[in-house]
Amino acid sequence: MKPIPAKRAEAAAGSLEPTPSVRWGLASLSLSMLLASLGTSIANVGLPTLAQAFNASFQQVQWVVLAYLLAITTLIVSVGRLGDLIGRRRLLLAGIFLFTTASVLCAVAPTLCMLIAARALQGLGAAIMMALTMAFIGETIPKDKTGSAMGLLGTMSAIGTALGPSLGGVLIAGFGWPAIFLVNPPLGILTLLLAYRFLPVDRRAAQTARTGFDHVGTLLLAMTLAAYALAMTTGRGNFGLRNVALLLAAAVGAALFVRAETKARTPLIQLAMFRNPVLGAGFVMSALVTTVVMATLVVGPFYLSGALGLDVARVGLVLSVGPLVAALTGVPAGRIVDRFGAHRMTLAGLIGMAAGASILPMVPTHFGIPGYLLPLVIITAGYALFQAANNTAVMTDIRPDQRGVISGLLNLSRNLGLITGASVMGTVFAFGSAATDMMTARPEAVANGMQMTFTVAAVLVFAALAIAFASHHWRD
Repeated sequence: MKPIPAKRAEAAAGSLEPTPSVRWGLASLSLSMLLASLGTSIANVGLPTLAQAFNASFQQVQWVVLAYLLAITTLIVSVGRLGDLIGRRRLLLAGIFLFTTASVLCAVAPTLCMLIAARALQGLGAAIMMALTMAFIGETIPKDKTGSAMGLLGTMSAIGTALGPSLGGVLIAGFGWPAIFLVNPPLGILTLLLAYRFLPVDRRAAQTARTGFDHVGTLLLAMTLAAYALAMTTGRGNFGLRNVALLLAAAVGAALFVRAETKARTPLIQLAMFRNPVLGAGFVMSALVTTVVMATLVVGPFYLSGALGLDVARVGLVLSVGPLVAALTGVPAGRIVDRFGAHRMTLAGLIGMAAGASILPMVPTHFGIPGYLLPLVIITAGYALFQAANNTAVMTDIRPDQRGVISGLLNLSRNLGLITGASVMGTVFAFGSAATDMMTARPEAVANGMQMTFTVAAVLVFAALAIAFASHHWRD
C-alpha cells in the first residue's frame, strides 16, 4: 500500500466533498482519538483488581492511572511541536505503534512497577495521537467541513471515555485484568494501517527544521506541568505541605519557562500567539468548561448515592447518560458549527452550559433522578456544541507549521481543566457539605455540597461566556 501524496490530499481538502481516501484518513484519526480516550478511562475500573493481583495499596495502584495522565499532560505540547518539525504523519505512526506495543507490555507486566512504566509509555503514545489528530484536520478535511470533523473527534473521545468503565468491567470479569490492555492491539494495528495508507505524506522541507527543537523549553514545560498535575492529584483532595510545595515549584517553573521562551531562537511556544484573542480565549475557555464537566463526574456519584439513595448499579447507569449525550450530540454539533459559524455556536454552547449549571443547584432532591438528569443533559449537550465550535475556531486559519503545537495546547487546556476540576471541585464539594467522611454524610449535607459546587461551576461558565464576548470584541 502506498501512502497518499501530500498534493493529492491538499486537493481533496480543498474540494467541496471529502473523497473516499479522505474519509478513510479521517477514520484513522477518529480511531486514534478513541484509543487514547479509552486508555484514560478503562484502567480506573481495574484498580481494585490490580491491588489484589499485585498485593498493593490503593496509593500504589493509583499510579497505573496517574502515570498515563501525567505522560499525556506533560508531553502533549512538546510532541505537537515535534510533529510540526519532523513531520506529523511519521510521528503519528510512531505514536500509534508505541501505544499498541505499550498496551501489550501492560498486559504481560510481571510487577506493578513494570506495569506503571508501560502505562507511562502508553501515555506518551496517547499524547502523540491526541496532539496530532486535530492538527491533521486542516490537511485532510475541506475548510467548510472542519466543524463536522471536530464534532466527530469529540464524539469518539466521548465514546472512549464512556465505554472504558463498562467494557473494562466486562473484560476483567470474563478474562482477567490483562484483557483491559489487550483490547487495544487489534484496534491499534488497524489504525496504524489506515494512517499509513491514507494520511498525506510529510513534506521533505520539514526535515530541515529538526535542529530547531527547543530542548530547554520542553524540559521546563514538562517539569512545570508534572509538578502542577502532581499537586492536583496526590493526597486524594487533601492539600498538605507536599501539594503546596509542588504548586510553588510549578509557579517557579512557569516563570522560568516564560523567560526561556523569550530568549530561545526557536521557542517551543511562540508567546506572541497568545495575543491572538481567538487562541488565547479558546485555551482559557476550554480549561474553564472542562473544570465544570469534571465536577459532574466527581460530585455526581456522591450526590446520587448519598442524597438520592441510589445503589451502585443505578449510579453507574445514571452517570453513563452524560457521556452518551456527548457521543450522540458531537457530530450534529459539528454540522451546526459548519452552518452557523464557530463564534455563534461557542456562545450558544456556553449559554446552554450556564443554564444547566444554574438550574442544577436549585432543583430539590425530591425531584429525584429526573431533576438531576435534565440539567446534566443540558450541560453535556452545551459542552459538545462548545467543544466543536471552540476547536474549530482555534484550529482554523492558523499557520501550517503551528498546527501541531496549537493542537497540543488545546488538548493541554482540556487536560488541565480535568485535573483542576477533580481537585478543586472535590474540595468545594467537601467544604459545602461540611463532612469529613462523604460516605457517612447525611443526605442534606451531600445536597448542600452539590449546590455549592454547581454554584461555583455556574460562575466559571459565566466567566467563560464573558471571555467569549470579549474576545470577539477584541478581534473586531
